[in-house]
Amino acid sequence: MNRFPRIEQYGLVGDMQASALVCDDGSIDWLCLPRFDSPAVFAGLLGTPNHGTWRISPAVETEAVPAVADQRRYRGDSLVLESEWRTSSGVVRVIDFMPPRDGAPQVIRIVEGVTGAVQMSSSLRPRLGYGRVSPWIHGDGGRVVAEAGADALWLDTPTEQVEKDGSIVSSFTIAGGESVSFALSWSPSHAAPPEIPDPYDALVSTMGFWQDWVQQCSYDGPYLDEVVRSLITLKALTYAPSGGIVAAPTTSLPEEIGGGRNWDYRFTWLRDASTTLAALLGTGHRQEAQAWRRWLLRAVAGDPENLQIMYGITGERDLEERVLPWLPGYEGSAPVRIGNGAAHQLQLDVYGEVVETLYLAHQAGVAPCSDTAGLHQQLMRQLAEHWREPDEGIWEVRGRRRHFVHSKVMAWVAVDRTIRLAESGALDVDLFALMELRETIHSEVCTQGFDPVRNTFTQSYGSSELDAALLLIPRVGFLPPGDPRVIGTVDAVQRELCTGSGLVRRYPTAGSDSGVDGLAGDDGAFLLCSFWLVDALGLIGRITEARALFERLLVLRSDLGLLAEEYDPVAARQLGNFPQAFSHMGLIQSALLLDRLAASPIHGSVTAEDVRAADGPGVDAVIGASVSSSVAGA
Repeated sequence: MNRFPRIEQYGLVGDMQASALVCDDGSIDWLCLPRFDSPAVFAGLLGTPNHGTWRISPAVETEAVPAVADQRRYRGDSLVLESEWRTSSGVVRVIDFMPPRDGAPQVIRIVEGVTGAVQMSSSLRPRLGYGRVSPWIHGDGGRVVAEAGADALWLDTPTEQVEKDGSIVSSFTIAGGESVSFALSWSPSHAAPPEIPDPYDALVSTMGFWQDWVQQCSYDGPYLDEVVRSLITLKALTYAPSGGIVAAPTTSLPEEIGGGRNWDYRFTWLRDASTTLAALLGTGHRQEAQAWRRWLLRAVAGDPENLQIMYGITGERDLEERVLPWLPGYEGSAPVRIGNGAAHQLQLDVYGEVVETLYLAHQAGVAPCSDTAGLHQQLMRQLAEHWREPDEGIWEVRGRRRHFVHSKVMAWVAVDRTIRLAESGALDVDLFALMELRETIHSEVCTQGFDPVRNTFTQSYGSSELDAALLLIPRVGFLPPGDPRVIGTVDAVQRELCTGSGLVRRYPTAGSDSGVDGLAGDDGAFLLCSFWLVDALGLIGRITEARALFERLLVLRSDLGLLAEEYDPVAARQLGNFPQAFSHMGLIQSALLLDRLAASPIHGSVTAEDVRAADGPGVDAVIGASVSSSVAGA
């Protein structure tokens, strides 16, 4: 088969501390242990099999044996992946999962014979240090160990294993009703060996964990299956020990095949984590919000005047970006990067996302916290001091700073939600000063960020370019949905940023030239932006159009219900890091909003009063406080 399967051919398994990508040919091509941000032990995703992979599949001897599984699915509402091959001699199933951790991290693979008898092969080629280090492979008390430097991988299986050219390989026949298990555990190389797991008990406990967690979901609308799969994906991207949430479990999957827009997403962006938690809160999951609030205090509270836009999953600040020259990249898309140089950018919108999440947590009944209130007050002092400055914006441009309209709108959100909390008695602040600041920001944006000739807001003050983030203006309540400026902006985005299929690009790029973001190259349609268009269309009353776009977006998901960051409508393939929290968050939020709008007697554009009447209590948790009566007459 093609050495570079499409991104959507991968499935995700994980234990809320690390994750693996499993291809539909039975190969694990990406695995970082013991954490999401640890060096990969399998990095074939960004290179070749020589950079690390583990394939279990039917032994391919003739053209009659399929190279990829005939069917894949998650077992119920879980992260247990099943891949099934139908061969000329029988049917076989491989079950892949990572048990929620209570000890050493493990990847467990169970081969089940369904019918007939199938010749199988396993080829485990560990390459530590992002595919650079060939480990010492040897036996130890009936187990196979691959170790190098600080890391050791322990393989436990009843099948006989041999070392061949740096790989651990075996061949066996599986008959109907039989099963064979493989368990790969990680430990520090200097530590005692990890316990030998019981794969079948682990399967039962893993299924039980996911079933119990999914039962907390409060959503019961028409897109239940799609929402639950996205919720499970978001939960899988949560680092359980700290409450941090990674944007994606991969690095350097390209935004353009062969291009250089390749970034490391294995960190906790304040923005991404905040919007992810809004989706979780909107579906009844409050525990994650409490854990994230504790993470936020640890990461930020000691130094709020130097707020970063992202941190490591346990609050690390040093995320130095560097290139791994020995990895050629996915389909030759170099460079492969680890770390992220955007960590120290100024992005004013993160104040809005963080405060919005604290506000939604309060609305959802998360208990007040005096330490969080103190941090909130410090953040607002910082915002009041810096909101007039240009910044790099939500898209983390690598060019010059600008006065991005979305950044200023989200600064307004931070002030607005703080006022709401203060008015409810949950926060002690100077209300008069904040009300003045809210009005000042609002007036400036409407004056300097709006093009009256084209009847649209623009990407930055004085610019002619558009930005899909402008679609959030009605959702966050900066202006009511029925305002002509909102409708004009939605129309302009559709006219200037939509592809032929109706998907939305973030902003204009410049091909081989350096664009407004300071980068050469193009990218695909941004899936989150397309969900933002769904929301904007629904809010301005074009609900039929919104639902049609939403259902087109659902078709773009992989056979396992997963979404990357972007989509190439010409090549009809997913692009970017995978799976992407932003995309799944957008799906959930759009499904919730469409469900509420369908249940309401709204016709035409939506007013603040309409939405509140249609949604009832808790509307803010559904659409991110989408309409604010405080500016209804602005």
